[in-house]
Amino acid sequence: MKKIKYLVMAFAAVCFTAGLTSCEKEKEVEKIVEVPVEVVKTDTVKVPVEVQVPQDNNWSRYQKEVTNYVKDNKKNDKVILLVAFGSTWQQAFDTFDGTIEAYQKDFAGYDVFLSYSSAICINRAAAGENTDPRYYYAPPFWLNAFADKKVQYDEIVVQSLQVIPGEEYTRVINYIKDFANNANGDLDDEYLSRVVLKLGVPLLQDAEADVNLVATELNTLYADKAKKGVVAFMGHGNPDAYDTYKANVRYTELEQALQKFSKNYFVGTVDMMGNFKTHVRMRMQAAGITSGSIFLHPLMSIDGDHGHNDMGGDDDAWIDGVGYIPNEEGEVEDTSWKMYFGHYGFTCPEENVLHFGLLELPSIRQVWMDHTQAAIDGEPLDYYHSKNPE
Repeated sequence: MKKIKYLVMAFAAVCFTAGLTSCEKEKEVEKIVEVPVEVVKTDTVKVPVEVQVPQDNNWSRYQKEVTNYVKDNKKNDKVILLVAFGSTWQQAFDTFDGTIEAYQKDFAGYDVFLSYSSAICINRAAAGENTDPRYYYAPPFWLNAFADKKVQYDEIVVQSLQVIPGEEYTRVINYIKDFANNANGDLDDEYLSRVVLKLGVPLLQDAEADVNLVATELNTLYADKAKKGVVAFMGHGNPDAYDTYKANVRYTELEQALQKFSKNYFVGTVDMMGNFKTHVRMRMQAAGITSGSIFLHPLMSIDGDHGHNDMGGDDDAWIDGVGYIPNEEGEVEDTSWKMYFGHYGFTCPEENVLHFGLLELPSIRQVWMDHTQAAIDGEPLDYYHSKNPE
């Protein structure tokens, strides 16, 4: 290292001395000498194109598993794909199994499969978060399997199991569009041109017919409880503006429809601005309801994490001498509905927490099934303009 250091210092000294010497001389114009360079021609070397080997990744492995499952279980030429947001609870798994059985009974000419639209739920269910692992793959895997050359269903019906026509339902629509338009370019275009695609809408798709029908069925089930106290339904909601997707408004419309039967019905959410449990209590106070019994019920397709924890859990952020401290959106975080209303004069013993997902209620599940039948009886989806842009 020292030798290198001395060489560098010596070189710097020479440069410095040369610089001083050049300053003492008159400036001279340097002549540029052009040296001819001989150009040697060589033959063009052809580089072989690398052969693309399909990657063995999770996507390809999942697709293979789903496709093989569909091949092994295909019994009909028509199929119904039920698409739920998802859950990781055993009660939800049982509910989905029961829903598949109900569909198989009422739609005998169709094979029936179920998919999750939530990547989080898919991964956590596969990891066995709350119980034994269960595998619910995303809709694209199922749709691609339905188009496999050894399967190729003549008719594909996709039924949304969402409650409102919100963000998750929009994702379902986009899954179908990408499939119909061969987004990845790896499907048989001739098959896609002739397969019949149909879509069943969410539970509360229509502001009039669906909302009023569901309100009527819920009142039939819980009118006796509404006579004893408040019946508060907890939906999920979209975490965005009130009327985005024309979806969050359905909770307000359902509450209004229910209150035609009894002033004791209320509908709130865990994720809709302006309709948290705090806002539900404000509406209760405005109606003169400040104490008494309260019954809690999830307004979701299944009773999973939200129902067991956000609604009926024991989490409580109450501070003695202070009370609750709402966040900037007016919601009290880390507190279940059961504990929250309990601090404000309402009694909610465990038997008042009604752990039933809407798919567990046959009369409500039937509304979804009616949507499926309406889709089957209706016209196929029209993707002409997306396939042929003008």
